[in-house]
Amino acid sequence: MAILGEIRKRSWLLVGVIALALLAFLVNPDTIDKVFGKNPNILGKVNGDEITRDELNDQLFIMQQQAQQQGQPTKGLEEQAWQILVQSKLIKQQFEKMGLKLTDEIFWSQLQYDPIFAQNQQYFDEKGNFKLQEIKSEIEKAQATNPENYNFWLKNKKAIEYRMMARILFGNITAGITVSKKEAELMMKFRDEMANIDFVKVDYLEYSKKNNVKVTTQDLADYIKLHPTRFKATASRNLAYAYFPATPSAQDDAATLNEINKLYLKGTDASNGAENFQNTKNDSMFVELNSDVPFIPQYVGLNQVPQGIKDKIATATIGQTFGPYKEQNLYVVSKLLDKKASDSTQSKHILIAYKGAERSTATRTKEAAKKIADSLLAVIKADPSKFAEGLKLSDEPNAVERNGSVGWTTPTSPFAPGYLKFLADNPKGATGLAETSFGYHIINVEDKKSGSMTYKIAHLAKNVKASDKTENQVLTQATRFIQQTEGKSFNQFKNLAEKNKYRFDNPKTVGRFQGTLPGLGTDKDGDIISWAFDKKRNIGDTDIFTVEGTGDRIVAYVVGKQDEGLADPETVRDQIEPIVKNKLLAKSIIEKINSGKYSSLDQAAKAFGTTKANAVVNLFNPSVNGSMEPRVAGAAFGLASNKLSQPVEGMTGVYLVVKKSVTTNKLPGDVKQIIQSMAQQNAQQFTGSFLKSLQDNADIKDYRIDVWDKTAQQ
Repeated sequence: MAILGEIRKRSWLLVGVIALALLAFLVNPDTIDKVFGKNPNILGKVNGDEITRDELNDQLFIMQQQAQQQGQPTKGLEEQAWQILVQSKLIKQQFEKMGLKLTDEIFWSQLQYDPIFAQNQQYFDEKGNFKLQEIKSEIEKAQATNPENYNFWLKNKKAIEYRMMARILFGNITAGITVSKKEAELMMKFRDEMANIDFVKVDYLEYSKKNNVKVTTQDLADYIKLHPTRFKATASRNLAYAYFPATPSAQDDAATLNEINKLYLKGTDASNGAENFQNTKNDSMFVELNSDVPFIPQYVGLNQVPQGIKDKIATATIGQTFGPYKEQNLYVVSKLLDKKASDSTQSKHILIAYKGAERSTATRTKEAAKKIADSLLAVIKADPSKFAEGLKLSDEPNAVERNGSVGWTTPTSPFAPGYLKFLADNPKGATGLAETSFGYHIINVEDKKSGSMTYKIAHLAKNVKASDKTENQVLTQATRFIQQTEGKSFNQFKNLAEKNKYRFDNPKTVGRFQGTLPGLGTDKDGDIISWAFDKKRNIGDTDIFTVEGTGDRIVAYVVGKQDEGLADPETVRDQIEPIVKNKLLAKSIIEKINSGKYSSLDQAAKAFGTTKANAVVNLFNPSVNGSMEPRVAGAAFGLASNKLSQPVEGMTGVYLVVKKSVTTNKLPGDVKQIIQSMAQQNAQQFTGSFLKSLQDNADIKDYRIDVWDKTAQQ
């Protein structure tokens, strides 16, 4: 199916602010029944609206497609997916509260504006008209003949509907965002007026040098309680880990070199020296049986040749070998099997597909497809002008519009081998038949031109791995470390790791479903996270994990446990400690100022060992000698002239201010222009703020951890 197939290729576009996401709980439904009774599929609720396991599993497929197509890992997507799904539910709820409805008529009329269609010209004809009827026809055809593609469409349709609801919702609300003339005039006043002030600043940093202030855990907690929305937290763990790599020793390196030399010069044990990499008659089989990397039959350009032989391959003879040489963690011996110029070929084709062929939606049998292809080839060979007419029978998307062209290709292009072989074996002007996994191709070679040299090379490679002896030494090292830190504090764990120069990491906020750990990225990341979230796990617990394939060891330590609610103070210390410290310093400074009862800036400056200064401030640009101080600017404009202000708690210090005068510096722009500018700015900022507000004030229930942990215990 042309269009639905293209949607599958472009599924990455479905992941946006309002795109649905994924989360799969691959557990036995019968087991979940035991845990949740009549509602085994409910993984959470958003304002009472259920999030089901089926919904999340459907979206898992979409997200996996995106990750695979972009060459990205499929792990670590769960938490992002959950947040996007929550947003989608919130959007739908607001959409319905406003009395809006997404009917079939609206859906189809709005489809052309969805990013997956709007950003791809193949869905529009040469006049720019959207091919709606063609899309509908393909979907109906898929429903009857291709359940897999049709089900994929249904999953994507749900995501498209959420995006449509978001676009309509935000469009309706932002249309009502207005700015009054009074607001614009006030904004112009704030923009144009400048206050000339004298001030004394007691700088936090300078003050703290003589008045040390320690921020306690309780200080952090008090600040968090004052800002509950900002510090709303999901369940997380504060983890630390020391990493013990099983790095191959010099003896391991020498053993690998000896192994590849034996295969290169003497042969395998089974051949008793009769067959080795130099004299083998079947290079591909020898590599497949004895190498740690697979045999690659394609010709490659010089830029794809390993660095160790790049300067030798151009003058080498067929059959010549090179090595052993080292490429990263591999010892390699290479043999040149063939070389040829990479002729570029321009071609066009007609594809006759059949049921079961790759990406095919055709219902004809393979035999019927071959019969059609043979018949059509005979017609075209008799009259080449019939090729254009034959394109109407092609099963490739947009074949007629593109005249069947695939453009210029080389032997290394990512095309089906059968297609490339036909191009390599036939001269310019030739027309013939080739079979690939996609079906039968009637190919016409339109043009050829010479290119650079390409090489077919067999690589016998052995990975330098840690021996059992080396792995055992690493295990002993990791075991000794865990014994030394068992029952110890986090600081003792950290200090010992750093003292011994072990690789150490401490991600303070690890979510249950994030999949990967910062600084690791191993196959054991998920196991460590699962271990840390076990209901029996306590702060200070340690355990050791073995990385598959490498023998590396990881010693993990539970530093802290954060349940759903307000953030643990120590988890966010790095984030808020400077703010809290400044507030404590400000409190101390203000108390001293108030007790001193200063009547002038000069008295205050002398008491605190600083100097009086001058600045011109503006409410739009509240910069005071290089520091952004909106409270100081606000205080200045709120003062009567030549009056000493109360202490002002600023961003970088505590200020005392005297306003000397106010002047007006009229800037360009009339009221109408200001109204338009403010309206545009407000509309642009609205979407993100509105969505955040919805989420901050929503009643969100997340049962995923309970489902996961309770199921694991069954």
